[in-house]
Amino acid sequence: MNSILLTIILVPAIEIYILIKIGTEIGALTTILLIFTTAIVGVYYAKYEGLNTLKSGFLQLSKNETPTYEVISGAAIAFAALLLIIPGFATDVVGFLLIFPISRKFIFGKIAKKFKKKEDFKKDYIDGDFKDIDDDNERKI
Repeated sequence: MNSILLTIILVPAIEIYILIKIGTEIGALTTILLIFTTAIVGVYYAKYEGLNTLKSGFLQLSKNETPTYEVISGAAIAFAALLLIIPGFATDVVGFLLIFPISRKFIFGKIAKKFKKKEDFKKDYIDGDFKDIDDDNERKI
């Protein structure tokens, strides 16, 4: 089964299950207020972290360096803000993990290590130089 289709089906099912379980423990009104609170706090913190990432990116550009980490971090913060707006606690946990810089660096490190291992393969070529010889200088057989 396609992983995107599976995600579209499983994420709402998990969210509904968690909302029902938490709602029965702390009450429906408290659960709804908690959902709105996490969304508001998360979006404001995403804005704060996004501005810090933007400042860091401009600092990298002023040093004539490529702001690779800042671009990836900015995309992760935008995705985290989207996850925090979606009602539910599982998406909020993932969103908050992506917003905090410490956990974001840890996640990026794990992903980078995974892709770095794929690049470490044996090369099937020999690196060298060549010299083009004119037709006039070739030996005739």
